[in-house]
Amino acid sequence: MESLVEVARLITTCTDCSLHLGRTNAVPGEGAQDAEIMLIGEGPGFHEDRLGRPFVGPAGQFLEELLASIGLKREQVFIANMVKCRPPQNRDPLPEELSACSKYLERQIELVDPLLIVTLGRFSLTRFFPGESISRARGRVRQRDGRSIFPIMHPAAALHRQEHRATIMEDFRAIPGVLEGLRERLRQLPEPVMPPVMEEAPPPEQLALF
Repeated sequence: MESLVEVARLITTCTDCSLHLGRTNAVPGEGAQDAEIMLIGEGPGFHEDRLGRPFVGPAGQFLEELLASIGLKREQVFIANMVKCRPPQNRDPLPEELSACSKYLERQIELVDPLLIVTLGRFSLTRFFPGESISRARGRVRQRDGRSIFPIMHPAAALHRQEHRATIMEDFRAIPGVLEGLRERLRQLPEPVMPPVMEEAPPPEQLALF
């Protein structure tokens, strides 16, 4: 899997778990391949399954509002999910389904190499921090395996409970400051020292015998 295009192609033909049996379309993910921010949700819903794109239903509309509130469009970030095919009736993904998709998500993270990973909801949070509660972890940047992780409640939570909307918006508004802090940390890193280039010594002159 040498490119995001190749990863997407493999996902659309994947049969590694039973979710492929009920899909209309796999949903590999989309966005800028050099994005500073990678958003990771749970899995496709009804609208995503029909269109083969992530976050295009009501939760996706709210996500676009959230991005706009910090001056971004979805084309400037990379959006992915823990599982790439819709679970039946939008049930929670099963452990074997999460495991089957993990290789694709891991490669997408490596290829995009985002400055900040924003986890949306508890499933993507527990990928990095098993056993953590989203209500306690949200809104604080954490480090795991060399990655900066910023947990936020899933946008769909605001559709079910209106009081979550203000919380999610507040956490999103913190993202520009988090990014600037990460950029500043990068600027302060010492530049790698390149080893000196050794000039090739000229061949020794051969002395004439006479």
